[in-house]
Parts: sequence; C-alpha cells; structure tokens
Amino acid sequence: MNTPETLLQAIRQFSDEAKCREFVVAIRWPQGVECPTCGSCDVHFLEKRALWKCRRKHTKQQFSVKANTIFEESRLGLEKWLPAMWMVVNCKNVVSSYEIARALGITQKSAWFMAHRIRLAMQTGTFKRMGGDVEVDETFIGGRARLMHHAKRMEKIKARGPMGKAAVMGLLERHGPAGHSRVHAKVVQDVGLRTLQSEVLDKVRTGSNLYSDAHGGYEGLAYHYHHGVIDHAEKYVDGQIHTNSLENFWSLLKRTIKGTYVSVEPFHLFRYLDEQVTRFNHRMMDDAERFVALVKEIVGKRLTYKELIGGELRGTT
Repeated sequence: MNTPETLLQAIRQFSDEAKCREFVVAIRWPQGVECPTCGSCDVHFLEKRALWKCRRKHTKQQFSVKANTIFEESRLGLEKWLPAMWMVVNCKNVVSSYEIARALGITQKSAWFMAHRIRLAMQTGTFKRMGGDVEVDETFIGGRARLMHHAKRMEKIKARGPMGKAAVMGLLERHGPAGHSRVHAKVVQDVGLRTLQSEVLDKVRTGSNLYSDAHGGYEGLAYHYHHGVIDHAEKYVDGQIHTNSLENFWSLLKRTIKGTYVSVEPFHLFRYLDEQVTRFNHRMMDDAERFVALVKEIVGKRLTYKELIGGELRGTT
C-alpha cells in the first residue's frame, strides 16, 4: 500500500477514484474484501458499477467500500473524502468547513457535515484507565459577554461567572504508556463533587498520584489516590504538584475554537473535543501515521444529517 507522506502527495494520489478505493480497501480489508452484511469473502467485483457482489443469498448483496462507514450514502466521492480527512487530522491549527469547501469545491454545508462525520471517526471507542501521575481540571467554554450582541447577552447570560457556558472536565496522564502525555476530555452537566469524582474514579486507577487545584469538587479523593492540591491563589507549581499540562491543553482547545471555528453550539462541543483530544494524543505520530490511524476508524460509525442537527437546522463553522 502506497501511503502519501505530504499533503501534495495525498492530493496527487487521491485525485483518482480507483486509487482511493484501492487505498481504503487495503486498510479496511487487509486479508481480502468481505461482505459487510454476512462477513463472507466469497465476493466478486463488478467493474462497470465499481461494486462488489456477495455470492451468498441475502439482502444487500451488492456493496461498495463506503458500506457501513462514515462515508455511507454520501454522494461525494473518495477523491474528496480522503483529502478532507488528511486536512482535518493533520492541520495543527485545525481547518474550518469554509476552508474545506473552498479547497474541495463543495458547499460549506456539505463540508460542515463531512467534517462532523470525520470527527465521529476520531472518537475514542475504548479508553484505558490512567495511572501514574494524573492531572485533573475543569474549564468553561463559551462566548465572552462583552463581545456578544445585547440581545444574545440577555438571552444567555443570567448571572456572573460561568453562567451560560459549557462545563468541560479533563484528565491528563503524564508520560503515559507511549512515553508522552495523553488526555481525556468530556462535556459535563456541572462541576459539582458527585459529577467530577465519578469521572475521576471511572478513568483513573486507584492508588495513582492525582493532582488538582483547590476546587471543592475534588475534596475526599485522598481516600482513593495520593492527592496533591495546588491553590492557585497562592502559587501555580509546588514540585510535581500542578495542573499546568492540562491548562496547556485547555489553551490549545480554546484557541482553535476562538480562532478557527469562531462559533460552536454547545450540543456539538463534544465532537470538537474528540477532534482536539485525538490530535493531542497522536501528536508524536507523523502525518502519514495519523492519517492511516484515522482511516482505520471509519468502519461501523454512521452519522446522518438529521442526527447531527437534532431535527433542527442550526449552523456552526
């Protein structure tokens, strides 16, 4: 399998639909094409239709490489999907749907839907519990009140502080199994003790070194962990006790939202978290490795437009 190393090579290689199909087939079915309905390898290729047909009798005998993937029922060809995936997973400063639309010659609406389907492939299906030295912190994401239109500010801002913003909590394992830090982030309903501690207990192995700030939601975790607390009213670092690595991740996340996406609706925020978490956790890979890792995750993930918008037309970048 010929894997492109740069964006230029990706554009050249994926300009042909047949080469795109061969590339995806080699990753999806390394042992040979299988029927996605029954799993049989007894299939033959229909050259004129660019489809495979299973010789067993059942519904959906004919299928394409898009079947049961994020590409399913998309009218866009793989020559547009694969470059878009390369851009999303490898652009360090992230890429907006407007930029994807200009680059591929499609509408912004199609590019926006495409980008969210790619983010679905970037979701982590299974998550190994963290151990060793782990940082925990929470943040709030939302527009600044002073920059909002008066009507929007009156609608969203009902009180001072984080009111009207989305709460996100994160865990960062320093120097994990791969030799570099990895992070897990999740949108939460609130930052109360029960919510925060249930996430920590679920994701972090008992007996690990846990570092947090002086937020009251972390009180009592010393019964399960070696809990180090740093009070930011006094200082930010006390030896190994700090949350600076996780604060760095929050900074990266907020810069991408503010600088590129500009406007993210709360009910889509978890998808943007998945994208940033994947990019952070795979930062030690080169572009080709990240791209191949993403293509391997396309199977069994489906997102319809109706599911995406929740039955209501709302826009975001």
